[in-house]
Amino acid sequence: MSMKDAYVKKLQSKLDEWNAEIDKLKAKADSADADVQLEYYKKIEELRTMQDEANQKLDELKKASDDAWEDLKAGVDNAWDSLSSSFKSAASHFRR
Repeated sequence: MSMKDAYVKKLQSKLDEWNAEIDKLKAKADSADADVQLEYYKKIEELRTMQDEANQKLDELKKASDDAWEDLKAGVDNAWDSLSSSFKSAASHFRR
């Protein structure tokens, strides 16, 4: 397995994990009081948007040649860092 393939596999796995986490957060939001549901749904929508952006970056990375993928890696890393931070923030927000 090439470095690119291993990297793509790692990111895809993390993206799948985040998707499951979003589903869990949505389930919590669905059972929350009506006054906080809107706030939760807004946060979930932000996470979905960021997840879509991360998916697009991952697709770009998958399509990149073995020589060019290193150039895209920095952008993908930035998207992942941002999404990871948002997940941590949302998770702590839902624990309140």
